[in-house]
Parts: sequence; structure tokens; C-alpha cells
Amino acid sequence: MRMSEQADCVIIRPNEQSGFAGKQGLNYFAGIAAETAGSQALCMHMLRMPAGARAKAHHHESHETAIYMLSGTVEMYYGHQLERHAVVHAGEYVYIPAGMPHFPFNPYAEEAVAIIARTDPNEQESVVLRPDLDALR
Repeated sequence: MRMSEQADCVIIRPNEQSGFAGKQGLNYFAGIAAETAGSQALCMHMLRMPAGARAKAHHHESHETAIYMLSGTVEMYYGHQLERHAVVHAGEYVYIPAGMPHFPFNPYAEEAVAIIARTDPNEQESVVLRPDLDALR
């Protein structure tokens, strides 16, 4: 594709109205996605996890996820039966392979903020809820 045929650059200026409730049970601030910028192979959003927040167990079908923790600390159970556990602090990165069941939660007193990027341009299309795993943790 020649440069003149490409879509234009897009600046997203998020505000409180640009957020959305994800299937996972958390609220996101819309960033780059097919819906907001016309992206075709990725999305990137901000997640603010209040103290005590917990996502529903889920995985992302056929899409990888990369997370950078801006502030706070969260914990995550992951694995086919949520048998593995991780604690993620501000300044750390997390990689989640496609199809890996997981659920993050914030058991701490302060809000946690993360930037999340995924190889799915449509943020919610690849989310597969796993109610069969929710009772495990």
C-alpha cells in the first residue's frame, strides 16, 4: 500500500465519557482500536483498577496481550485451571499468550493503572468469559 492510500494518523484524547465497561467486569478508557482509530491489527487502552476490583475469569481467543503497569500493584491468577499466581508492580510488563485463561484483581488499598495492548483491533470481540473458572479462586 502506498502512503497516500493509508488511513490518516489519529489522536485520541480520552475523557470520562470515552470509557466503556468490558465483558471482563472492569472499566476501560478507550484508546486505540478499530472503533476509535480504524486500527486493523491492534488495540491499546488504559485500565484503572480501583481498590478491591476483580475481573471475571476470561481469555482472549487467538490474540496476545501486553500490559505495562503505570502505578499500583495488581495480582493475577492464570493458567488452564488458574493454578499460577503473579504479583505485578508499577514499572513492570506482563505478556499473556493468546488463549491463556486469567483474571486480574486488586486486593490493595490504592488504585492500579495499566496500559493494555492486544493484537485484536476490536477490544471486546476476542474476550471469552470463563464462568467455569470463576469459582476456582
